[in-house]
Formats: sequence, structure tokens, C-alpha cells
Amino acid sequence: MPSFTVYKGSKGGIVKSTTTKPDDLHGDQVIVRITASGLCGTDLHYQHADMVLGHEGVGVVEAIGPDVKVIKKGDRVGWGYQTDSCGLCIQCLRGHETYCSGRTLYGYGNTDQGSFASHGVWREAFLHKIPDNLSDEAAAPLQCGGATVFAALQGITAAETVGIMGVGGLGHLAIQFAAKLGCRVVVLSGSNSKRDDATKLGAHKFIALKNDEKLDEGWALDRLLVTTSAQPEWEKILPMMSPTSTIYPLSVSSGNLEIPYMPLIAQGINIQGSLVAARAVHREMLTFASLHHIEPVIQTFPLNEEGITQSLERLSKGDVKYRGVLIPPKA
Repeated sequence: MPSFTVYKGSKGGIVKSTTTKPDDLHGDQVIVRITASGLCGTDLHYQHADMVLGHEGVGVVEAIGPDVKVIKKGDRVGWGYQTDSCGLCIQCLRGHETYCSGRTLYGYGNTDQGSFASHGVWREAFLHKIPDNLSDEAAAPLQCGGATVFAALQGITAAETVGIMGVGGLGHLAIQFAAKLGCRVVVLSGSNSKRDDATKLGAHKFIALKNDEKLDEGWALDRLLVTTSAQPEWEKILPMMSPTSTIYPLSVSSGNLEIPYMPLIAQGINIQGSLVAARAVHREMLTFASLHHIEPVIQTFPLNEEGITQSLERLSKGDVKYRGVLIPPKA
């Protein structure tokens, strides 16, 4: 089995390359040569950990284990935040494997593998074939960013009004998905700076919160996807929500979610936690994105120490529009 290069975080936050040599493939394991890796805000959380970084991977299958049933050598595949589960518990059997007690999530297991690498070894069961009309660069950010927002839009109807807070890495994808699902889309942002971008992506209304803009009558939000890392000013947001509406906090923050009690109680507003998509929803997301030509707005960086370091620095400063994608340098 040949060795391959991986890029790890470190205690000082410096990205370091090293080599690793996997054991012989067993079960449904697959070796994937990585051709693109998305850059996610979660990667910043593990930059100071001794683990391989990256979890929005796309690549080409180079070898398969003895129990692989569907995937073939040469297939283009992707994977995301979750790479394993027990397959036997009630959550797995119900298709909710993202909440399996034996799950393997980025940063919580399999830390010697990642998408910031030349290759990776993954289970066939958690790999997803990439539609032909999605490029590797476009498909990579969908493996986590796209899956995350699409999961929060499950069960939606075209009659609903969807609020998207923030026009960033998650928000710009959420706008596209919600619009193509036939919903009325309202974008909430701090200022007017991204109004044109939001409109081009499919937003029907744009609210600049710092300008104290109000929603028109009849446009109360049935569902709100919060994609910003900063705490919203809930006093401004909650009056825009419809009775029995649902708020989805999607960005990962180390602080607590603090929100006024009375508007929640008086309007019956729900707050719903949501992780990334389960596998069935993930694959539906890829099919939907392929059919409706939903693609992220990306900036590319080389998949090497210098490129990863530069991309993480820019991501930490909010200087990436809207998703960073790492591409292996050509030999």
C-alpha cells in the first residue's frame, strides 16, 4: 500500500505536512485520490489540534476493498462531516445516522484522515457519487456547506417564506436551494453591501438590519436559517417570525444561544438543532444541485502547506468569497 501526504493542525496553529501509510483495505474501505477540498469554518476550530484537517472532499477512487458493492475504480465521489456510524441502532435504522451514538464525525474520530491530503481511506457506505455536470471544485463545498443548509430545508413547502441570515459560505448556498425549492426567500444581513449578490442568487427581499428595515406585511418568516457566527439581535428578528415558525442555528459557535423567552412562548416559535444531512438527504442534495445548477461561489487555493495556511488566514478574517476550495498543484 503506497504512502500519501496529509496536512495536520498543530498546537501552535501551524499547518504541517506529513506522510502516512494505510493498512491493507478491508471491508468496504475505498482509497480516494483527492482532487478538491472545500474549506469550512469548522476547520478553523481544529487548526490547533494534532489531526488531519478538512472534511469537504471530492476525488477519484483508486482502489476498493473486498466488500465494496457499488463504487468502482475511476468513480468520482465525495464525503463530508460524517464518515461512519454503527448501522444498527434505532437512529441508523431510521435514517438518522448523524445522531448515532457510535458515529464518526470530523474532529471526533478518524483523525488520521481528512480532505487536506493527497489521498484518503473511507467507507463506501459514506461516499457519494458526484453528478457528471458538477465539477470537483463546485462539488467540494456542497459536501458539508450544501448538505448542512439542505438538511435544514427538509419538509419545506413552496408556500413557505424562508429567511436566510447572512450571505456567506452557508448563506449563499441556502439562498439558492430555498429559491429553487420554490419558496419566497428573504435575506437578512447587517448592511446593504451584499444586496446585489443576494438578489442574483435568488433572494426576493433583502433586509439590512443596521438600517432598521422592516418586512412587508404578509412576509413573516416560516423558517429562518441562521448562518452567521455572531449572535443575532433577536429583538429585531423575532417580530419577523410567523406563529409556530422554526429557527435553525446552523453556524458553530463556542458561546451559548441566548434568546428572549416571551416572543418564543407567545408565538410558539421553535428552535431546531440541525447537524449535516443524513446520507439519503445528502444524495438528494447532490441530485437537486445538479438538476438546478446550484453551485458555490468559490476562490481556489493550492492544496499544500502554503495554500492551506493562506486560505485559513483569509477565512479567519472573513476574506473569502464565499467558499474556499483547495486544489492539488499539478505535477
